[in-house]
Parts: sequence; C-alpha cells; structure tokens
Amino acid sequence: MQREPERQVALYANICLPIDHTGSAGRRVLGDPGTWEALELPKYVYIFVMKQEGSEWAVWKREERVLSEGEWARTRYYGLNNSRGDSIFQYREKIRFFLVGEKIKGRVFAICSNQKLTFNTTMQSINDMEDLLDWKFNTAPDSIQANLQNIYSTPYNYERNDSYYCSFDCLAGNAYTIDLILYHVAAKVDIKWNVDPARRVDKETPANGIRVTSMKACNLFNGQAYCFKPMENSVGATPLATGDTITIVQPTDEGLWWEGRSYFYTIPYTTTTYADYFPLQMQLETNNSGNQYKPTIYMEIDKSSPFVPWLRANFNVTQPLVAKTEDKRVDR
Repeated sequence: MQREPERQVALYANICLPIDHTGSAGRRVLGDPGTWEALELPKYVYIFVMKQEGSEWAVWKREERVLSEGEWARTRYYGLNNSRGDSIFQYREKIRFFLVGEKIKGRVFAICSNQKLTFNTTMQSINDMEDLLDWKFNTAPDSIQANLQNIYSTPYNYERNDSYYCSFDCLAGNAYTIDLILYHVAAKVDIKWNVDPARRVDKETPANGIRVTSMKACNLFNGQAYCFKPMENSVGATPLATGDTITIVQPTDEGLWWEGRSYFYTIPYTTTTYADYFPLQMQLETNNSGNQYKPTIYMEIDKSSPFVPWLRANFNVTQPLVAKTEDKRVDR
C-alpha cells in the first residue's frame, strides 16, 4: 500500500513599510518619522522564523533575500495591527515557508535595508531567542551611516492583544499569513535655528551682527546596534567619546546663516548616568569667531515604547556665542 505524502502547509509573510518612500506620507505610529522625506525602499531582508517548543524558542527557518524594486506597491493596510487604514508599501511577492508534516506556532522577525548589512555574528549562529534579541548590525560604515533612515525592523516588544505582533499559529494545520510591518531603527533628530532678526547681518552691514557660521552634531552612535531592540542601545556612563559627526552648517552656507531647519537620523542610545535620555551633542559657532559653543542636550525618551523617537532641538540666537561646554536636560 502506497503511503500518502505528508500534507504541506504554508506560512506566508507580507513585508510592509509604513513610510512612503516618495516622502508624501506622514507619521504612521507615534515616534515613527517620515513627513515629506525622501526614503528609499529596502533591497535586502533578513528573516527569522522562531518556533516555540514548550517554554523555549528555537530558530525554525532563517533566510536572507534580495528584494526587487519592481515588486513594491503602495496600498492601504487593513490587517490587525494598529496602523489599520494607513498607507503602506507592501512587497507583492509573499515570503513563503513550507511546513511539511509540522504544526507549529511561533514568531517572525525581520530587518531590511537598502544597503547590505553586516552583523556581529552570522545568521547561522543564531539558535534561540536570546541569540536573536542580542543580534546587532554594524552602523560604522559611511554607507550605512548615510542610510540609517532606510533600515527597518520588527521591534520585539511591540504587542497586539498581549502578544508579539508578528506571531503566527499553524497548530490546526492550516496555512497562515502574517503581516511583517517593519519600523525605523534610527531616530529622527530635527534641528531648527533662528538668529534674532534685529541682530542679523548681511554682506553690507557691520561685522558686529550675528550669523551662525558653523553647526555640527557630534559623537553620534557608530557601533553595533540592536536589530530588534532599537530602544535599548546603551553606551555606558557618558556619551560616546568618539562617534559620527554630521555637519549641518558650514561657513560657505550663506543661506543658512540666520535661520534654517535640518534633520538627520541616528541610532538612539542612552547612558547609565541619564538612563532615560538621549545625549545629543552639538557644536555651534557664530561669525567665524572660533568660539565653539558645545552643549550636550539630554533629550528624554520613552524607553517603554518599541518605536524610536522623533527628537527636536531649537536654537534661538540673540547674541554671539562664546566658548562654553554645558549640559542641558530636556523633559517631555
């Protein structure tokens, strides 16, 4: 008597992004920036399917895949997650995993990027949940620093109905479709500056007026960052002594001397000294004077949230800046 083949059950995963890469979409969840910005669609995705075995978790499937630009489509999300009704970009080709003779329940984790990522360990060395949640990617390369806004992942502590939001249950032996909605791993830092109109100067007026001739954000995160714990990066007691620097205004930027607005993305981190604050280190200079004002702005963040914050800093300049280093704490 010929034995019947074991039934094949499929787990389908839809890859979705809540940010419109053309820049026309607003924020999709609290803290997820993306208003009028140029964001690129991912080209690489790294997926783990975790299988529950009693109280333990083990990797059941792992996959690295190259995504095709032509497979993304803009649509509305009408699934079970909190972004129901929002515009999303969805990858039209479902990611399929086949369960042959198995009935499992578990969780799916993914991280995607428009640049190929390198990690602190290989995908093959990830075996259990502890390994997975400790997985990190390297933010140091210039190509990654310049594209942090285009890296998304599934935060491990985002829950729906008291359960991780990318959970599935195939115990009944039926096919299951899961929506992998991925969110930014980098926080948006929004900088505005304004010189008192009464103190502004142009080329024809005396040099005792004020203009902002240099502005930098310093000591930004440039190490190994958590893939699935974007709000839990910490660097010790003090802000990073060395890190990435972003130039916002330089002496030749005449159009930005008196007022402007700029933003950048960086991995949020905290210190043990200020456990709930992101230390934004700035460096400003007026009138090419060489007097560098260096404030560290400790910006309060909600670490109980799974989503990275949108941080804002305003500089209102009413007199020439003097060389000074100081700490400022900004509460919500």
